[in-house]
Amino acid sequence: MKKTTNVEVENKSRKKKENNNFIKILKKHRKKVLMLLLLCAIIYIIYTVVQLIKNPTDTVYVEMGQIKEEELAIGYIIRDEIILKGENYKNGLEQIKIEGEKVAKGEPIFRYYSNNEENLVRKIQELDAKIDEAMAKENSLIDTKVLEEQIDLKINELYGESDLKVIQNNKEEILTNMSKKSKIAGEQSPAGSYLKKLIDERKEYENKLNSGAKTLESTRSGIVSYRIDGYEEIFTADDFGKYTKDFLDDLKLKTGQIIPMSSEAGKIVDNYFCYIVCVLDSEYAKSAEVGDEVTIKLPSGKETKATIEYKTIEDKEYILTLKIEEGVEELTSYRKISFSIIWWSKTGLRVPNAAIQKEEKNGNQISYVTRTRIGYEDKIIVKVLRTNEKYSIVTNYTSDELSKIGYTIEEIRNMVNIAIYDEILLK
Repeated sequence: MKKTTNVEVENKSRKKKENNNFIKILKKHRKKVLMLLLLCAIIYIIYTVVQLIKNPTDTVYVEMGQIKEEELAIGYIIRDEIILKGENYKNGLEQIKIEGEKVAKGEPIFRYYSNNEENLVRKIQELDAKIDEAMAKENSLIDTKVLEEQIDLKINELYGESDLKVIQNNKEEILTNMSKKSKIAGEQSPAGSYLKKLIDERKEYENKLNSGAKTLESTRSGIVSYRIDGYEEIFTADDFGKYTKDFLDDLKLKTGQIIPMSSEAGKIVDNYFCYIVCVLDSEYAKSAEVGDEVTIKLPSGKETKATIEYKTIEDKEYILTLKIEEGVEELTSYRKISFSIIWWSKTGLRVPNAAIQKEEKNGNQISYVTRTRIGYEDKIIVKVLRTNEKYSIVTNYTSDELSKIGYTIEEIRNMVNIAIYDEILLK
């Protein structure tokens, strides 16, 4: 058995003493140590989050989605619109049909107030009050039909009645009602004559009111608008070639400004179609042709189809006139708008461009992605249908397409297809 030397005993004693001292120091500075550890943990967490933000993941999932090529544009509205305005427009108008309401040809749209209309209306109102007062005070002005019913009732009560007092009272009531009926029919009472005078006077004022007013009717079907900006006869569809860049700029119209309501005139707008003319300089505008169909996004966010009706070139810029047949009512409040042209859109399996790599096959550049599943990786050949700045819509090649590219039957047999929810690697 090995004996413990004095040196070993001293070393053990020294180590035990050092450990005790270290423990004492920790206990003494426990709060400082805990704060230091907490600070280190916070620094580590912050560092980890920053790294995640910079590089959130090395993989993404394939999803169904849509990509599109969208271009912002400024457009001027061209409408088929007819102004309705009468000679006495200074009197102001009263709307019969409200803003945006659809009307047929011949329908009344609005009326101009007559001369001195305010005074005439006031006099008619005063006469109405006098007529109501006169009718309320005169009991003899009861409807003759009611009187007839009361007379018949009292006559029927006389049959079989033996009480002379009751018979006398009924006779007196019958005679009174017959007298009232006679006065009403012949207008013999003073109240009746006074009432007739008031009614005749009211009719006279009413005739003056109606004869002085002017009602304007629609000359065509369409939608009613009271937003008049003075450009109705400038922005017409008779010659799209007149809309040059200088012509449009010189008008100095404000984008998105709402046309104010007029108190002097109205108009009928064709609600089946309108045009938007815009100036563009993109490659898509360059390659666009008359008759092409695009999608436009209106200021409200609504998307609608449009057809290129006219195109001209001016100083490397392209002036396009687009025809739309939906959303016309929405644009009646504007003459100049900001909108978007969607040149194309595609829906399908969407993957980030950063996940697509290339390989060469018989002189062709073939796209592929790398799928990862349970630690294994597979290369999937994909056909790119559409691409924008961030994403691509892809699909699988058919066996015939792969064969024409140059892949062997064995290679084709061993290939896997891309599918929704596949996890793929980013470059």
